[in-house]
Amino acid sequence: MFVESSELASLPRIRHAFFTRQGGVSEGVFASLNGGLGSGDDPARVRENRRRMAEHLSVADTALVSLHQIHSGRALAVEAPWGGERPKADGMATGTPGLALAVATADCGPVLFADAQAGVIGAAPAGWRGALDGVLEAVLDRMESLGARRGRTVAVLGPTIAGGAYEVGPELRERFTAADEANERFFARGERDDRWMFDLPGYIGARLRGAGIGAFADLGLCTYADA
Repeated sequence: MFVESSELASLPRIRHAFFTRQGGVSEGVFASLNGGLGSGDDPARVRENRRRMAEHLSVADTALVSLHQIHSGRALAVEAPWGGERPKADGMATGTPGLALAVATADCGPVLFADAQAGVIGAAPAGWRGALDGVLEAVLDRMESLGARRGRTVAVLGPTIAGGAYEVGPELRERFTAADEANERFFARGERDDRWMFDLPGYIGARLRGAGIGAFADLGLCTYADA
């Protein structure tokens, strides 16, 4: 039903999980632990799935906070559950005890952050667009505004499509190398001349290390290889 990181599990006062598609009540293409509020799944099933996630994290059902994700570099500070519609953004940070920050990913990289000393956590879905646009750094900025320090913050990358499975076109490679020529190292030739293999986990790790993260860990689980 879920995967844990030893780096986060060892921190005091922090609970976390990378939930998989198993352990829920949804059916068909959504089977089974679908927590996506905008997915088109039966809302009652989604609510039950999210209740199970919240229960595992030892928070109230209403305290499992998520956003209307838009593949951006925008991150918000969260003080309480949203009173109405979910804001459009991607990263989140909070120092409020009893809140759980939830992001939804398919092949993109779910990144969880924690500064246990400050009692501040963060979360972001880091696809290629969000990572390139700075969502990871935006979360760290928000965390620091709440009292965290990036030099003692732990960030963990959960199940993500691996470099050997992520085929992209030349336009994506050109976009990354235009931003920074050093990004060339995250691309390898594909089987076809007009295709490249992009190492998204490697890029995420490099962005976080460049941002001065205290510790970074990659679970090394590929969403393409393991359905």
